[in-house]
Formats: sequence, structure tokens, C-alpha cells
Amino acid sequence: MVVPIPEGGVQVELVCGLLLWFGATCQGGPGPAQRDALMREEASRQIGGRLALTAAEQRLDARLHQLKEREMAAPSFPPAVHFFKAKLLIQRSPIFGLLQKMPKGGALHIHSSTLVSVDWLVKNVTYRPRCYICFTWDRSIRFLFSDRQPFPRWDCFHWQLLETLRAKMGDATDFDKSLIRNLTLFTEDPDAAYPSQDIVWEKFEKAFIVASGLITHAPVLRDYIYQGLEELYQDNIMYLELRSGLSRTYELDGSIHDKVWSLKTFQEVAQRFVGDHPDFLGARVIITVHRALSVADVKAAVKEAMQMQRDFPHVVAGFDLVGREDSGRTLWYFKEALLLPADMGRVLPYFFHAGETDEEGTDVDENILDALLFNTTRIGHGYALAHHPLAKELSRKGNVAVELCPISNQVLKLVSDLRNHPAAVLMSEGHPMVISSDDPSLFGTTGLSYDFYQAFVGIGGLKANLATLKELALNSIRYSSLPPPLKQTGLAMWQKKWDTFISAGFKELNQKGTRLI
Repeated sequence: MVVPIPEGGVQVELVCGLLLWFGATCQGGPGPAQRDALMREEASRQIGGRLALTAAEQRLDARLHQLKEREMAAPSFPPAVHFFKAKLLIQRSPIFGLLQKMPKGGALHIHSSTLVSVDWLVKNVTYRPRCYICFTWDRSIRFLFSDRQPFPRWDCFHWQLLETLRAKMGDATDFDKSLIRNLTLFTEDPDAAYPSQDIVWEKFEKAFIVASGLITHAPVLRDYIYQGLEELYQDNIMYLELRSGLSRTYELDGSIHDKVWSLKTFQEVAQRFVGDHPDFLGARVIITVHRALSVADVKAAVKEAMQMQRDFPHVVAGFDLVGREDSGRTLWYFKEALLLPADMGRVLPYFFHAGETDEEGTDVDENILDALLFNTTRIGHGYALAHHPLAKELSRKGNVAVELCPISNQVLKLVSDLRNHPAAVLMSEGHPMVISSDDPSLFGTTGLSYDFYQAFVGIGGLKANLATLKELALNSIRYSSLPPPLKQTGLAMWQKKWDTFISAGFKELNQKGTRLI
């Protein structure tokens, strides 16, 4: 029976019916007991709502709630302003300090070219011998390691040895800062620098090209991967799934290594890191290609990914298409390529970027449904998912988690005030979700703590609590591509870290809780 809802409010009969369904009574009109039952039921549906907290966790949760109330009442509420302006405010937050120490599980959505802080790239890599620089016609830069003077090319007519150029400057501090500006989007006035999505995406994609000449030098790549894992580890992250195109790497003499060499190098470095850090679970690769390619090119990439997954089953997690959705080709455009594994009787897990758009109702917006149609394992970003009730239902029933990257969504101008992020709806409904950082070096972050802060304080609001944080961290292992035995190992490792964190957390907040935003 359909109960009509008249203008002016929900009928008492409908509310009573709901209360009876939840096991509460409703005699003589709604009272405090009925209202409490409704509030408890709604709270139980949010992420973490079904978790029972221990007494120690409840004490820490109560303190967190007090601190969040204070931060939300402050004149400058960090999630309400652009991250580049809010970063220093966040760093002063006692909640952020606690999140840095919290075991966050795994980082499941980070791109390889932005894994390591730009400070390390500039202060370490660009100071290595035989590093050349070129200033391009479009006011950008390129890097190249070479044992001889590099030849001119279409975008670089004159290469200069970086060591010689620095020596001419005396104090190279300002010069190094200019290099950093080419490797990151970070700026003091983001609204003026990036007035539109087109402009910020142009700078975004240029930064990838700038970094590539440094990262794809073979000796650098080994150190880069290790440094990236170290930065994650220092942020209390214990596992990584890295999206990478496995770019061909080069030596000083110009010789080129193929993608298999890059994959082997990743495997070797990750194994060495786990050997040095036994409480780190490991790392895997999601192979990517750009969505601007042709169907034939993507078909070849899918075949290549299947072969690499067969040869490196413990390293290759699956396949994804990357690049700006609004200007790139849709998933359905590549249907012939994406159906190839099924046609061949093979399994290649997909981890599609989908719904990273605010263009509701367009072909691009349909990527959300197509990602599910192609049986994606997770949804990268999923910003538009809240506008697709069927996709939301299917992803929830299918346990297809959304990879929420709040700072990326804000910097790339999908949302300005994170309190208005559509993921707030997903969090309140307990939708499968993990938190990640997408392109941390471009946004001036490392690890996941900044994104956890924005999701917990901004998107989750006052309703999000310690149980929310706990479930989000657990989700990063549950929804990872790890095989079940390793997931169980990871969950046990994480629980041990969590128990230690809880025992120290309350004292930590009491010591720092007087600090104001």
C-alpha cells in the first residue's frame, strides 16, 4: 500500500509504520522514545553506523566530537575554503594531528607520476649529475638525464646542464621554487590562477609531462618508488595500489627499457621495502592508458595488460582508463576493447575512473552506469554517483566501492565547499567507500591524512565519528585487490595498529586539544 504524503509534512501514520518496522511503538502520537528510535536508525545507516565501539574508543570519540564542534564553529572552517588556502589551518588542527597517527590501511587511488613529494624531486633528483633542463615555448620546462648534450626536439630547442645553470645563480633557492611551481598546482591564490576547469586541467596535465623526464630515468625510478612507499609508511599507510602507465624508462646513454622492465623494477623495490618494513603489507599496480587513445590502441593495451597480469599475478591488479572525463572518450566508446577479456574467456579486473564530472545528463555522465556494466571492481571518484539512483543501488548491492578523493575534486573545481560534496549522501547511506589522494604531489600533500581530514570533518560533518574513520580504514583493505588470505593478514595487522592508536589517542588529544584553528 502506498501511503500518501500530503503537503506540509509526513503523515503520522507513515512515521508510526516505520517505527513499528524498527521495533518501536507509536501510541498517542510521536514522543521522545519514537524520535530517539528514528535518530538511532538513521545514524546506524551511515558509514561506521553498525560498528560497536569499545569503551576506550567511545572516550576518544567523545573527545573527537568536542574538537569537531569547535572547528566547525571557527571563523575559518578549512573544508569550506580552497585546500591551498586551508592547508596551514588543517596542519594546526588537533584532529589532523590525530589522523596522521591513525592507521589508515591502504591507499587505493594514487597515480604513479604524483606519488612522491615535489620537494624530494627538486632537492634530490634535480641535483643529480647529468640532469639537463629545457625551457619550452609554452613557458613550461622539461628534464632529461643524458651522458651527452641532448639533441634539440620539437618542444625543446636548447638543453642546459642544470648543475651549470644553478652555479651561475649563486643562491638557487628562488630557482628551485620555480621548478616546484612547474611540478605542482599549489599556489597562494588558486581562484585567480585557476578560474575555470579548463585552465586548471591544462596546468594539471602539463605537470605530469614535466615530472616524466625525471621519474622515467631508470636509476631515479628505483629510488622514486622506494621514497613513495616511505612517504606513505610515514603517514601510517600499510598498502598501495598504484595506477601507472608503466612508461618506458631510459638510461644515461639513451637506451630504453620496456614496460616489463618497469613492472619488474616496481616488484623488486616493493619487495625490498616490505623486507625493510615488515609491517607494510605490499604494493600492486593498476595498469592505465589514456582515454584519448583510439579503440585499436586501447585494445592493444588491454591485451598487453592481460599478458602482464598472467606473468605477474601478484603485482598486476587490473586495468583502468585515465585522463579528464569531460574531454576524453567515454567507456562505451571503447566497448570493443573492454569486452576483449570476456570474449577471450579471460578475467581482467577493471578499476574505472567514472563520474569525475559535474556535466549531468551528458554522455560522459553515463560512464558511471557503463563502468558497472563492464563489471568494474571499484569506481574512481564517483562524484556523479549520487545523481544516478540505479547506479548507486547496483554499486551498493555489488559491493563496488567508491574511491573518494576530496582534495582532488575541490582543486579540479568540481566542488568549492566540501560540505556540499555529493559524497555526503553516500556516507550517510553507508555506501561502500574508501578515501584516497589521487595526485598528492600536485596538491601539495603526502599520504592520506589531508584527504581523511576533509572527508571526516567536511563531507561527513558532525555525524561522522570514530566508527566512520574505523570503517573507512577497514574498507581500504576489504575493497583492495588483495586475495582473501592476504586481506585477512592485512586486517589482523591493521587491528593491532588500531588498538595501539586507540590506547594513545585520547592522551594525544587531551595534550593538544587546546590548540585553536
